[in-house]
Order: sequence, then C-alpha cells, then structure tokens
Amino acid sequence: MPTHDVPAPAPLAVPIRHSEDLGKLVRQLRAEQGLLQTDLAGLAGTGNRFIVDLERGKPTLQLQKVLDVLDLMGLEVIVRRKGGNHHGE
Repeated sequence: MPTHDVPAPAPLAVPIRHSEDLGKLVRQLRAEQGLLQTDLAGLAGTGNRFIVDLERGKPTLQLQKVLDVLDLMGLEVIVRRKGGNHHGE
C-alpha cells in the first residue's frame, strides 16, 4: 500500500489591527476545522457566549482566554514591528 505525504498547511500570517479582524479569522479557521461554536467552547472550557463574542470582535474580552482559544486552534500571536516603520505610525 503506497503512502502519500500530506503537505503541511501553508504558514498563516495575517495582520490583525482590530478585534473584528481576529474574530473573522477565528470564525474562518473554526469552520475549516469542522467545529461548531459549541464544539470550540467545550474544547476551550469556555461558555458558548465567549466564542460568539470573540468571533464578533468584542474588544473587551479577557486577553488570556483569547490566547488560550488561539492556542487550542493551533495558532500563536507574534508581535513584530510593522514594515520599515519603527514608530507604529
């Protein structure tokens, strides 16, 4: 029986400048992983409302909970300077 190497997914690098950007990304990747909001909430140990709010881009969510959900989804947050601009303008 021949074995086929499954290529690794391409690295994901998406600039996030607003909470809504992160929400859209989480919603898209959750759907790609075949998970319902309730599935993700159960896996993350949060309430379903938290996942709904995260995907809607609610800006006042607890940062650590957001980071925990991203980690669970196989994502990480990396902070780096923008292009050649060192002052964030």
